[in-house]
Amino acid sequence: MTTPSALDRPAGVPLTRRLAARTVLLPALALTLLPPRRLRVVLALVRRGATPASTAQAVEARDAMCAASLRCAGPRGCLPRSLGAALLCRLRGTWPTWCTGVRVVPPFTAHAWIEAEGRPVAEGVPDGYFTRLMAVGPVSRTDA
Repeated sequence: MTTPSALDRPAGVPLTRRLAARTVLLPALALTLLPPRRLRVVLALVRRGATPASTAQAVEARDAMCAASLRCAGPRGCLPRSLGAALLCRLRGTWPTWCTGVRVVPPFTAHAWIEAEGRPVAEGVPDGYFTRLMAVGPVSRTDA
């Protein structure tokens, strides 16, 4: 396995979006310290009143998190990146589906990501590559 010499960070993310990403970075990092049950409760509270995020909105939020933070852009930054992207979407009144799970093919690897319109956002893997263990999606009208 080789280690890339440089991280792939998105270019062209506007300053206002990078500043917003920096604003949600600290809360996202704090959320990574919570046990899964409490994390699910907090995210369920935060998502209330939000509409489902489109793929474009989710990609913008994910790119902003990667542009604003080397930790989020790194190979082990999936949890703060996904939480930060979800919180960033929430600042704009939308909510993607936040997911955590495992890779289906060996070796075992845990991962966290966001989904929009039923598909992983900017993960670069085919559908079904990860199995969800926990997901917090937008509240539908039938759930309210």
